Amino acid sequence: MTQQPVRIGLIGTGRIGQVHAASIAASPEAVLSWVADPFIAGASAVAERYGAIATESAEQLIASGEVDAILIASPTPTHVDLIEASVRAGLPVLCEKPIDLDIARVDALRPLIAASGVPVALGFNRRFDPNHASARARVRAGEIGALEQLIIISRDPAAPPAEYIGVSGGIFRDMTIHDFDMARFFTSDDRIVAVSATGARTFDAGAREHGDFDTAVVTLQTESGAIVTIVNSRHSAIGYDQRMEAFGATGMLQVGNPQQNTVVLSNGDAVEARPPYPEFFLERYATAYAAELGEFVRLVRGEPSTSPTFDDGRAALILADAAQRSAETGATVGVEL
Repeated sequence: MTQQPVRIGLIGTGRIGQVHAASIAASPEAVLSWVADPFIAGASAVAERYGAIATESAEQLIASGEVDAILIASPTPTHVDLIEASVRAGLPVLCEKPIDLDIARVDALRPLIAASGVPVALGFNRRFDPNHASARARVRAGEIGALEQLIIISRDPAAPPAEYIGVSGGIFRDMTIHDFDMARFFTSDDRIVAVSATGARTFDAGAREHGDFDTAVVTLQTESGAIVTIVNSRHSAIGYDQRMEAFGATGMLQVGNPQQNTVVLSNGDAVEARPPYPEFFLERYATAYAAELGEFVRLVRGEPSTSPTFDDGRAALILADAAQRSAETGATVGVEL
């Protein structure tokens, strides 16, 4: 028997909210039912585009009785309260990262999540990128032997506005947090025990203004001795740079950047020249967002799901906090994950 689409209430209609709205609209298993944003013009525009109901009030959306699940894409400081309200209403949640900038608030919410039995998923969409997922499955299958080194490169095309950096929680909580989750995704059978980070203010005035870093390298060590190296930059002249290398006892797996096209130019000035990488994260991870939504729908329906959990979000924030402390003090920070 065909199941009814899951009715989703979307909270937040900024850039990432609009990405999720489009994914919901494109899915045969979900429907965008309500949209909430205190900036009602944004909510109304998204609701009109996809046939939903708009409201300024997230509380009204949650209490409407016309949604089966909540997708939180609002600013980070709102996440904890919205997760709590949704869980108390018995509504499964998919929340964008991070859960919060303060681990104490995350830990205060944790007992309610555990006791409620209401599913809470975190928006670590890169787990669902087909290439990353394939590489991880092949590592777990033993194709390269025991994992010894994992290198994750993540560089954005350009730094965000200074005002965003001021409220973002810094590069480790805002940007590297995806890479921390990816590190845990690949080393899921091997606990991370130590974090060492170096940050620099190389080029971005916003980072200097707010005491953040625009360039960073993080080293994670696991209990077995495997080393994860994360390389970050807030700018990249070659486009959105997302690469990975898994090196093991018997081989190596590499995930490269997608090409905008397969045309290659050779002439008197260059040989085998290709266009830059895509400039926008959605171009790189469109398939991942669709797969992320599909897994969340299965979670809502009580089916087996690989959606990242609340505790996955907590662990990534613990690593981000440790990296921030290490970059500020120069000390290696021990963790227990």
